[in-house]
Amino acid sequence: MKDSRIILVDDEKMVTSAFKTLLKVEGYANIECFNVPAEALEYLKNNTPDIIVSDFLMPEMNGLEFLTEAKKMYPEVSMIMLTGYADKENAIRAINEIGLYKYIEKPWDNDDLLINIRNGIERSHLLAGLREKIAELEEAKKQLEIYSNDLEKLVAERTKDLTIANSKLSGIISYCADGIIILDDSGNILQANPACENMTGLSEASLKEMKFQEVAYVANRRGNNASQNTNGGIFGLNKDTNDVLVKDCVIINKLGGAEIPVEINFAAIYSEGADNRYVGVIRDVSKQKENERLRDDFIATLTHDLRTPLLAAIQTLKFFLDGSLGEVEEKQAVLLSTMLQSNEDLLGLVNALLEVYRFESGKLSLCKTVFPVKDLVIQCYDELKPLADKKNIDFKLVCEMDDTTEIEADKSEIKRVMINLCGNAVNYTNKGGVIEIIAKAQSGDFIFSVSDNGNGIPQEDIPKLFNRFSQGTTRKRSTGTGLGLYLSRQIVEAHGGKIWLNSKLNKGSEFTFLLTNVVKEERQVVNG
Repeated sequence: MKDSRIILVDDEKMVTSAFKTLLKVEGYANIECFNVPAEALEYLKNNTPDIIVSDFLMPEMNGLEFLTEAKKMYPEVSMIMLTGYADKENAIRAINEIGLYKYIEKPWDNDDLLINIRNGIERSHLLAGLREKIAELEEAKKQLEIYSNDLEKLVAERTKDLTIANSKLSGIISYCADGIIILDDSGNILQANPACENMTGLSEASLKEMKFQEVAYVANRRGNNASQNTNGGIFGLNKDTNDVLVKDCVIINKLGGAEIPVEINFAAIYSEGADNRYVGVIRDVSKQKENERLRDDFIATLTHDLRTPLLAAIQTLKFFLDGSLGEVEEKQAVLLSTMLQSNEDLLGLVNALLEVYRFESGKLSLCKTVFPVKDLVIQCYDELKPLADKKNIDFKLVCEMDDTTEIEADKSEIKRVMINLCGNAVNYTNKGGVIEIIAKAQSGDFIFSVSDNGNGIPQEDIPKLFNRFSQGTTRKRSTGTGLGLYLSRQIVEAHGGKIWLNSKLNKGSEFTFLLTNVVKEERQVVNG
C-alpha cells in the first residue's frame, strides 16, 4: 500500500508541495506531482498509477478535461477531484459523466483526505484484480469451448490408443515365455497366461478356482522336499509391497507331477477404489539350476581329485624336512619349507571349496553331539594364543558359563567357526592390539563373540563379507580364499542360528554368532 504510485495535478506549486509533504509524513514514497496537466498525461502514457488526484480550476486544461483523458487510459484507477465550494456542481457532473471516485472541497481536512486516498488505492487494486479475474474467466471459457468442441475427437483418439495398447499387452501376455499370473490379497488366482497353464498343467478356468499357495511352493533349503508357504500372505506380499523376488520356489505340474524350479517376481497393481492386486512373473529356471549343478559337480570333482596329489606332495616335503630322506642343507630347507607352506595353503583352499559344495548341495549333514562347550572355547583360545603373542596382542578370554555347561551341536563344525572368527581377529589386528573373546550361555542359547580394536570395516562392506569369495573391504583386500566367513555363516545357519558383525571405522569390529535352544541344562529346565 505505501509503495503505491500517487499522481497529483495542481497548477499551484504550494499546493503540490504541501500535498507531497503530507503524504510522505504518512509513509507514502512514490508520489509524482505536476503543475501542468499535459505533462501529467505524458507521464501517464508509460507509468501506471494507483490513484490520481487533480484540481478542477487550472489554465489550459481544467481538471474535468484532464481526468477524462486519464480515465481513457486507466478506467479502473480511482480518481479524486479537488474543488472549491463554488465548483461543487461541476464535480458532481464529473462523477456522473466520467465516473470519478470522489470529490473533496478545498480547504480539505487532512484526515479525511488521507482516508479517501487510502480507500481509493484499495479500490483501484480491487478493480484491477477483478479485471484480471474476468480476463482469466473469459480465457477459461474460450478454452472450455475449444475442449468441448474437440472432446469427441479426443475420446475417439484415446479409445483407439487404449485399444492398440490393450491389443499389444494381450499379445505380450499370451505369447510370453514366462508365466504371468494375477492374484488378490488372499492368493486367489484371477488371471493366468498360456505359459502359466503349461507350467502347472491346468487350464486358466481351473486355476481361477484355486489359490496360488496350492500351485507354488517354497523349496526346502536343506533338501529336495517342498513345503507350502503358510505365512499369512502370498510369499510375504501385502498392501505396501512394491517389488518382491521369490527364489528357491517350485511349481508342481499336475499332469506329469514334475517339480519345476522357478523364480517369481511380484509387483503390486495400484487401482484407486479397487482391492489390492498383484502380478507375478514366473520364470522357469530349470536350465539355470542344471548348469549350476554341473558347475558345482565339476568343482567338487576337481577339488576332490586335487587332494590326493597335494597330500602326497605335502608328505614328501615333510620327509625331506624331518631328515627321513637324508640331511638337507639350510638353503634347501628354507626352499622346501616355502613349498610345504604353499602346498598346505592350496590344500586348505581345496578343502574349503569342498566344504562349500557339500553345504550348498545339502550333502553334508550335521553330526550333533552333546559336549561341554567351555572346553571347546578354551581349546580354540589355546590354539591361537601363540599367534596372538607373536604379534604382542592382548588376547583375552571371558567364559560366562559353568564348566559343566553342555550344548548339542556339531562340535567340529562349531570349532571351525570359532577358529575362523578368532583367527581373522588375530590376522587383522595390528601389533599391540586387544582381542576379547566372550562365550556365554543365556536362556538356553549359546552366544560367542570376538571383538578387536583394529581398523574396522566400512558399513557398506559389511553385507558382502559373508558372501562367497569376499575379498576383504574396499579399504584393504584380503589375501585369503574369501570362503571362511561364508562357511561360518553356512554352518551357523545350518544349526538354526545367526551370525552378524558390528563394526566402526578406526575403532574395531565384533563378530558374533548365536545358537538358539542348544544349551542342554537350559532345555531340561524348560521341558521339565
